[in-house]
Amino acid sequence: MSVAALRGWTSSHRSFREPSALPGFGITFGFAVSYLSLIVLLPLAVLLARAADLGLDGIWRVATTPRVLAALQVSFFISAAAALVNAVFGSIAAWVLVRYEFPGKRLLDAMIDLPFALPTAVAGIALAALYATNGWIGSLFAPWGIKIAFTPWGILIALIFIGLPFVVRTVQPVLQDLDREVEEASATLGASRAQTVFRVVLPALLPALLTGVALAFARAVGEYGSVIFIAGNMPFVSEIAPLLIVTKLEEFDYAGAAAIATVMLAISFLALLAINGLQAYSRRRLGHA
Repeated sequence: MSVAALRGWTSSHRSFREPSALPGFGITFGFAVSYLSLIVLLPLAVLLARAADLGLDGIWRVATTPRVLAALQVSFFISAAAALVNAVFGSIAAWVLVRYEFPGKRLLDAMIDLPFALPTAVAGIALAALYATNGWIGSLFAPWGIKIAFTPWGILIALIFIGLPFVVRTVQPVLQDLDREVEEASATLGASRAQTVFRVVLPALLPALLTGVALAFARAVGEYGSVIFIAGNMPFVSEIAPLLIVTKLEEFDYAGAAAIATVMLAISFLALLAINGLQAYSRRRLGHA
């Protein structure tokens, strides 16, 4: 081993066991790994073991049936669309809560967290009643033949509702730490408002924004309670993959349910891995800026 390689290994080894406020690297590291294994890895291992009873061919056969493919498409595409919508309007909501003072600000700030506390079934029933053709909002669109509840649009509304707090709560602290003098300096140097937003503010918010989008997307993919009441649950139209899993379980087809869950897990992991990679890239670029 060369001297440079030895120094690099020594540096990384020291940083790996860098002292911290919690004493005992071995104890704390072992506890963290054990806790992660029991809470996350072990259930996932059981899921994969149950799906393995079908074999790769069986999993592929279950996952590629037309009904399952349609449900996966509905779940993932609408979840991605809801996360993107929340990225825009969640950032605007965070900006308003941080940069402006107005009557009722604390009340509005507290209302952002309601989707966290509200049971998902209650949220689904409320949204279905609101956006149905005879509801307060749905009745406004009914004369034009636009139906929101019991369609994919209803799924989108429900996923936006449950995902908004994730974006607001991840962007809000970063905005609070962002010095307004940076924006004033940008304006002093002749930048327009749009240039200040897209070249100064947005790059600073991007890592936190991507974190919020990833959390909102992950929550939306697995959402069940609030969606089934407003989706209509029509196969090939508004049926979500979690509902198919529940249907398989009710039919005592545990292997089939595990196969669909495994496919969802794989797709979600790849999507989140891509988002995390983009987040790491944006942080490195921001650090070099």
